[in-house]
Amino acid sequence: MCNLYSHTRNVEAIRKLFAKFDAAGVNMPPQPGIFPDYAAPIVRNDAGGPRLAMTRWGMPTSKEVIFQNATKRADKLRAKGKEVDFQELLKNEPDGGTTNVRRTESKHWKPWLGVESRCLVPFTSFSEFNKDAGGDIWFAFGEERPTAFFAGIWVPQWTSVRKIKNGMETIDVFGFLTTKANAEVEAVHPKAMPVILTTPEECETWMTAPWEQAKSLQRPLPDGSLEIIARGAKQDGDAEMFPAVKAPEQGDLF
Repeated sequence: MCNLYSHTRNVEAIRKLFAKFDAAGVNMPPQPGIFPDYAAPIVRNDAGGPRLAMTRWGMPTSKEVIFQNATKRADKLRAKGKEVDFQELLKNEPDGGTTNVRRTESKHWKPWLGVESRCLVPFTSFSEFNKDAGGDIWFAFGEERPTAFFAGIWVPQWTSVRKIKNGMETIDVFGFLTTKANAEVEAVHPKAMPVILTTPEECETWMTAPWEQAKSLQRPLPDGSLEIIARGAKQDGDAEMFPAVKAPEQGDLF
Protein backbone atom coordinates (compact mmCIF):
# COMPACT_ATOMS: atom_id res chain seq x y z
CA MET A 1 0.00 0.00 0.00
CA CYS A 2 1.39 3.39 -0.99
CA ASN A 3 0.33 6.12 1.46
CA LEU A 4 3.10 8.64 0.89
CA TYR A 5 4.57 10.17 -2.25
CA SER A 6 6.15 13.38 -3.51
CA HIS A 7 5.72 15.70 -6.45
CA THR A 8 8.25 18.51 -6.82
CA ARG A 9 8.15 19.45 -10.51
CA ASN A 10 6.27 22.11 -12.47
CA VAL A 11 3.49 22.02 -15.04
CA GLU A 12 5.91 21.83 -17.96
CA ALA A 13 7.40 18.62 -16.57
CA ILE A 14 3.90 17.12 -16.56
CA ARG A 15 3.31 18.22 -20.16
CA LYS A 16 6.32 16.19 -21.35
CA LEU A 17 4.21 13.05 -20.82
CA PHE A 18 0.71 14.42 -21.33
CA ALA A 19 0.51 17.78 -23.05
CA LYS A 20 -3.17 18.51 -23.61
CA PHE A 21 -4.72 19.82 -20.42
CA ASP A 22 -5.95 23.12 -19.02
CA ALA A 23 -3.90 24.39 -16.07
CA ALA A 24 -5.43 27.85 -15.76
CA GLY A 25 -5.67 29.18 -12.21
CA VAL A 26 -3.92 26.25 -10.52
CA ASN A 27 -1.25 26.97 -7.91
CA MET A 28 0.97 23.88 -7.76
CA PRO A 29 3.73 24.24 -5.14
CA PRO A 30 6.40 21.56 -4.66
CA GLN A 31 5.09 18.83 -2.34
CA PRO A 32 7.90 16.67 -0.94
CA GLY A 33 5.49 14.75 1.30
CA ILE A 34 1.92 14.02 0.17
CA PHE A 35 -0.11 12.11 2.76
CA PRO A 36 -3.66 10.70 2.64
CA ASP A 37 -6.37 13.39 2.52
CA TYR A 38 -3.89 16.04 1.36
CA ALA A 39 -4.78 18.05 -1.73
CA ALA A 40 -2.50 17.13 -4.61
CA PRO A 41 -2.42 17.83 -8.36
CA ILE A 42 -4.13 15.48 -10.79
CA VAL A 43 -4.87 15.78 -14.49
CA ARG A 44 -8.49 14.67 -14.66
CA ASN A 45 -11.03 14.16 -17.39
CA ASP A 46 -13.59 16.97 -16.99
CA ALA A 47 -16.61 17.87 -19.08
CA GLY A 48 -14.53 20.39 -21.03
CA GLY A 49 -11.53 18.11 -21.47
CA PRO A 50 -8.49 17.20 -19.35
CA ARG A 51 -7.81 19.70 -16.57
CA LEU A 52 -5.18 20.11 -13.86
CA ALA A 53 -6.78 20.43 -10.42
CA MET A 54 -5.80 20.17 -6.76
CA THR A 55 -7.88 17.30 -5.38
CA ARG A 56 -8.06 15.48 -2.04
CA TRP A 57 -6.37 12.06 -1.86
CA GLY A 58 -8.74 9.30 -0.75
CA MET A 59 -11.59 7.70 -2.69
CA PRO A 60 -14.90 6.78 -1.02
CA THR A 61 -14.61 3.70 1.17
CA SER A 62 -17.05 0.86 0.51
CA LYS A 63 -20.42 0.88 2.27
CA GLU A 64 -19.61 -2.51 3.80
CA VAL A 65 -16.48 -1.20 5.51
CA ILE A 66 -18.26 1.94 6.72
CA PHE A 67 -21.06 -0.24 8.14
CA GLN A 68 -18.53 -2.48 9.92
CA ASN A 69 -16.74 0.51 11.41
CA ALA A 70 -19.99 2.07 12.59
CA THR A 71 -21.06 -1.22 14.16
CA LYS A 72 -17.80 -1.45 16.10
CA ARG A 73 -18.17 2.13 17.30
CA ALA A 74 -21.78 1.51 18.33
CA ASP A 75 -20.77 -1.60 20.29
CA LYS A 76 -18.13 0.37 22.19
CA LEU A 77 -20.64 3.09 23.05
CA ARG A 78 -23.22 0.55 24.22
CA ALA A 79 -20.56 -1.15 26.36
CA LYS A 80 -20.17 2.18 28.15
CA GLY A 81 -23.91 2.27 28.83
CA LYS A 82 -24.70 4.94 26.22
CA GLU A 83 -27.76 4.97 24.01
CA VAL A 84 -27.04 4.70 20.29
CA ASP A 85 -29.07 5.94 17.32
CA PHE A 86 -27.37 3.61 14.87
CA GLN A 87 -28.75 5.21 11.70
CA GLU A 88 -27.52 8.64 12.80
CA LEU A 89 -24.16 7.18 13.82
CA LEU A 90 -23.87 5.39 10.46
CA LYS A 91 -24.71 8.57 8.59
CA ASN A 92 -21.86 10.38 10.34
CA GLU A 93 -19.34 7.54 10.42
CA PRO A 94 -16.01 9.12 9.38
CA ASP A 95 -14.45 7.97 6.12
CA GLY A 96 -10.86 9.12 5.81
CA GLY A 97 -10.80 7.83 2.25
CA THR A 98 -9.29 4.85 0.41
CA THR A 99 -5.98 5.80 -1.16
CA ASN A 100 -5.23 2.68 -3.23
CA VAL A 101 -7.47 0.71 -5.61
CA ARG A 102 -6.43 -2.90 -6.23
CA ARG A 103 -9.53 -5.05 -6.83
CA THR A 104 -10.97 -3.29 -9.87
CA GLU A 105 -13.40 -6.18 -10.37
CA SER A 106 -15.18 -5.12 -7.16
CA LYS A 107 -18.65 -3.66 -7.63
CA HIS A 108 -17.59 -0.76 -5.40
CA TRP A 109 -15.07 0.51 -7.96
CA LYS A 110 -16.93 -0.24 -11.19
CA PRO A 111 -18.87 3.09 -11.33
CA TRP A 112 -15.55 4.97 -11.50
CA LEU A 113 -13.57 2.97 -14.05
CA GLY A 114 -14.95 4.75 -17.13
CA VAL A 115 -13.04 7.39 -19.06
CA GLU A 116 -14.96 10.23 -17.39
CA SER A 117 -13.59 9.19 -13.98
CA ARG A 118 -9.95 8.62 -14.90
CA CYS A 119 -7.03 10.85 -14.01
CA LEU A 120 -3.25 11.03 -14.06
CA VAL A 121 -1.51 11.55 -10.72
CA PRO A 122 1.96 13.11 -11.20
CA PHE A 123 4.74 12.06 -8.85
CA THR A 124 8.51 12.27 -8.62
CA SER A 125 9.00 9.57 -5.96
CA PHE A 126 6.91 7.31 -3.77
CA SER A 127 7.41 5.53 -0.47
CA GLU A 128 6.71 2.03 0.76
CA PHE A 129 7.05 1.48 4.51
CA ASN A 130 9.17 -1.31 5.95
CA LYS A 131 10.25 -0.95 9.57
CA ASP A 132 13.05 -3.50 9.30
CA ALA A 133 14.46 -1.84 6.17
CA GLY A 134 14.61 1.62 7.71
CA GLY A 135 11.06 2.99 7.70
CA ASP A 136 9.90 4.85 4.61
CA ILE A 137 11.77 3.60 1.55
CA TRP A 138 11.59 6.01 -1.39
CA PHE A 139 11.55 4.83 -5.01
CA ALA A 140 12.06 6.91 -8.16
CA PHE A 141 13.31 6.63 -11.74
CA GLY A 142 16.82 7.63 -10.68
CA GLU A 143 18.38 10.38 -8.57
CA GLU A 144 17.12 13.08 -10.94
CA ARG A 145 13.54 12.07 -10.06
CA PRO A 146 11.76 12.65 -13.38
CA THR A 147 7.98 13.03 -13.42
CA ALA A 148 5.81 9.97 -14.02
CA PHE A 149 2.13 9.25 -13.36
CA PHE A 150 0.09 6.92 -11.21
CA ALA A 151 -3.00 5.62 -13.03
CA GLY A 152 -5.78 7.27 -11.04
CA ILE A 153 -9.54 7.61 -10.74
CA TRP A 154 -11.51 10.48 -9.24
CA VAL A 155 -14.97 11.44 -8.03
CA PRO A 156 -16.40 14.98 -8.17
CA GLN A 157 -18.35 16.55 -5.30
CA TRP A 158 -18.44 13.55 -2.95
CA THR A 159 -20.26 14.23 0.32
CA SER A 160 -19.10 12.44 3.47
CA VAL A 161 -17.60 12.96 6.90
CA ARG A 162 -13.80 12.84 6.61
CA LYS A 163 -13.29 13.90 10.23
CA ILE A 164 -16.01 14.19 12.85
CA LYS A 165 -14.80 17.63 13.94
CA ASN A 166 -15.39 18.98 10.42
CA GLY A 167 -18.77 17.33 9.83
CA MET A 168 -20.10 16.74 6.33
CA GLU A 169 -17.88 17.92 3.49
CA THR A 170 -18.49 17.96 -0.25
CA ILE A 171 -15.15 17.63 -2.04
CA ASP A 172 -13.47 16.22 -5.14
CA VAL A 173 -11.44 13.09 -4.33
CA PHE A 174 -9.01 10.74 -6.08
CA GLY A 175 -7.06 7.54 -5.62
CA PHE A 176 -4.78 5.42 -7.77
CA LEU A 177 -4.57 1.80 -8.81
CA THR A 178 -2.12 -0.72 -7.40
CA THR A 179 -0.89 -4.05 -8.71
CA LYS A 180 1.58 -6.83 -7.99
CA ALA A 181 4.99 -5.50 -6.94
CA ASN A 182 7.99 -5.75 -9.26
CA ALA A 183 11.31 -7.11 -7.95
CA GLU A 184 12.74 -4.00 -6.28
CA VAL A 185 9.48 -2.97 -4.62
CA GLU A 186 8.71 -6.55 -3.60
CA ALA A 187 11.96 -6.65 -1.62
CA VAL A 188 10.55 -3.85 0.57
CA HIS A 189 6.78 -4.31 0.27
CA PRO A 190 5.79 -7.71 -1.16
CA LYS A 191 2.05 -7.12 -1.48
CA ALA A 192 1.70 -4.35 -4.07
CA MET A 193 3.01 -1.28 -5.88
CA PRO A 194 1.27 1.63 -7.62
CA VAL A 195 0.26 1.30 -11.27
CA ILE A 196 2.72 3.62 -13.03
CA LEU A 197 2.50 5.17 -16.50
CA THR A 198 5.78 6.26 -18.10
CA THR A 199 5.06 7.10 -21.75
CA PRO A 200 2.73 9.50 -23.60
CA GLU A 201 1.11 6.49 -25.25
CA GLU A 202 0.27 4.87 -21.92
CA CYS A 203 -1.12 8.15 -20.58
CA GLU A 204 -3.26 8.61 -23.68
CA THR A 205 -4.60 5.07 -23.37
CA TRP A 206 -5.45 5.55 -19.72
CA MET A 207 -7.29 8.81 -20.35
CA THR A 208 -9.20 7.81 -23.50
CA ALA A 209 -9.53 4.04 -23.99
CA PRO A 210 -12.46 1.81 -22.97
CA TRP A 211 -11.90 -0.08 -19.73
CA GLU A 212 -11.41 -3.40 -21.52
CA GLN A 213 -8.32 -1.87 -23.13
CA ALA A 214 -7.17 0.44 -20.32
CA LYS A 215 -7.22 -2.31 -17.68
CA SER A 216 -4.17 -3.91 -19.33
CA LEU A 217 -2.14 -1.06 -17.80
CA GLN A 218 -2.80 -2.44 -14.30
CA ARG A 219 0.50 -4.32 -14.26
CA PRO A 220 3.84 -3.98 -12.48
CA LEU A 221 6.75 -2.10 -14.00
CA PRO A 222 9.51 -4.26 -15.48
CA ASP A 223 12.03 -5.39 -12.87
CA GLY A 224 14.89 -2.92 -12.49
CA SER A 225 12.88 0.15 -13.54
CA LEU A 226 13.08 1.88 -10.15
CA GLU A 227 15.84 2.84 -7.74
CA ILE A 228 15.79 3.37 -3.98
CA ILE A 229 16.79 7.02 -3.62
CA ALA A 230 16.14 7.69 0.09
CA ARG A 231 15.38 5.93 3.38
CA GLY A 232 13.76 6.85 6.66
CA ALA A 233 12.39 10.32 5.85
CA LYS A 234 8.77 11.51 5.72
CA GLN A 235 9.52 13.62 2.65
CA ASP A 236 11.69 13.37 -0.41
CA GLY A 237 13.34 16.61 -1.44
CA ASP A 238 16.22 18.98 -0.80
CA ALA A 239 16.32 19.69 2.94
CA GLU A 240 17.33 23.30 2.26
CA MET A 241 14.48 23.83 -0.20
CA PHE A 242 11.63 22.22 1.71
CA PRO A 243 10.66 22.65 5.37
CA ALA A 244 10.41 19.59 7.58
CA VAL A 245 7.20 17.63 7.11
CA LYS A 246 5.51 15.97 10.06
CA ALA A 247 3.39 12.97 9.20
CA PRO A 248 -0.24 13.21 10.26
CA GLU A 249 -1.33 10.84 12.98
CA GLN A 250 -2.52 7.68 11.26
CA GLY A 251 -6.13 6.80 11.85
CA ASP A 252 -7.05 10.24 13.18
CA LEU A 253 -10.58 10.75 11.92
CA PHE A 254 -11.58 13.11 14.73
